[in-house]
This record gives sequence, C-alpha cells and structure tokens, in this order.
Amino acid sequence: MDMNTMGAALPEWLTPLAWTYGVLALLSAAVIATDVWARGHRHRTLTAEISWVASALFLAPAALVLYRRYGRQTQTSGAGTDTKPIVVDSLPGGSASALAHLVGVPLVIASGLTIAGTDLWVMIAVIAVLAIALLAVYERTNDGTNTPTAFTRATVTVLAFDIGMGGWMLLLHFNDLMPPATDVRFWFLMQIGILAGLLTGAPAVAALRRTAPRLPATAA
Repeated sequence: MDMNTMGAALPEWLTPLAWTYGVLALLSAAVIATDVWARGHRHRTLTAEISWVASALFLAPAALVLYRRYGRQTQTSGAGTDTKPIVVDSLPGGSASALAHLVGVPLVIASGLTIAGTDLWVMIAVIAVLAIALLAVYERTNDGTNTPTAFTRATVTVLAFDIGMGGWMLLLHFNDLMPPATDVRFWFLMQIGILAGLLTGAPAVAALRRTAPRLPATAA
C-alpha cells in the first residue's frame, strides 16, 4: 500500500483532535505518575502503579477521575474494592494493550515482517502476545494467582479484548482508513480501539474476577 495514500480518506479535523487528545493523555499520565512516585502515594505493587499510569494513555483525563476515586483512595483506605465498576477491573487489560502497542508497533515496523503483503496481521499477533505477557505479570503480582492460571486468565481477557481492538484495526485497514504509524492519527485511532476492547473484554473480565483470588485490598 502506498504510504502517501494510507488514511487519505480520514477527515482533516482528525489531526488536531488527535494531537489534543494525545497531549491530554500524556499530561494525565504525568499527573498520576507524579502522584504515585513523587508525592509518595505508592501502591502495594509496581505493576498496579504502572497500570494506572498507562490507563491515562487511552483514557486521558477520564483516567484521573477513576484514579482519584478507585486508585488513590482505595490505595490509602482499602475501601471500595468490592464495589468497583467493571471498567476499573478492565483497566489492566487496556493498560497492557497500550504498552504492547508502544513496543509492538515499532518492533513490527522495524522488522519488516508481513503476512499476505501487510504488516497488520503481524502487528495484531505481536501486540496480543505482548499484552498477554504483561497482563499475566499483573495477574500474578496483584491477584496472587499461580503462573499458569495467570497466563490463562490473561489469554482469555486479551482474546475477548481483541474482538474490539482487533476488529477495529481490521475495519480501518479494509476501508483504507488506517494511517501509517508515523501519523498522530494512527495513535489516536489505536486509543479508540483500546476503548472498544474494554467494551468487548468487560464480560470476560467480570466472569474471571468472580473466581479470582484476592490479596489484601489495594488499588487496581
């Protein structure tokens, strides 16, 4: 596909919107990171802290609202861990996907690997594998599950998540709406894809959380 025509059908106003949302996302992540690591509102595990910071990469200022209500507060008081909305329990999966995109997309582009003449399939596979690995580490350290169980739960979650995320990527690709990864609109569209993944992954997360062992109360 011609790099110069990728995403050409996208509206012009999407570029300033993508820049605005991207800056807000980075600023929101910086606010949470500062609160955790500079102001000393530490969580029980490093993976929980990273998950909250990474959640801002796709939720932008909305992450600050959730963090203040369900992250920072429960981290200090231990309250509300049984009444969190499903979106909060879904955030680690979204955060794993966001981090997997940041690592996987440049890796696939640098490798030059393609399947059927496109790097999209490789990208989806690499992102999924990375997200499973990252989420399994989170499950292991925060929920107290053994390693095989953590990987099983992570795999189920990511597969459900990919119905939305992967489906969104395929929709963009086959409608010539996928800009190159060097375009800020690409990353904005991936942020939307992660939100779509939260929706399709939520039922799996809800089912898994009902049977997941819980360590002493802490922030997500």
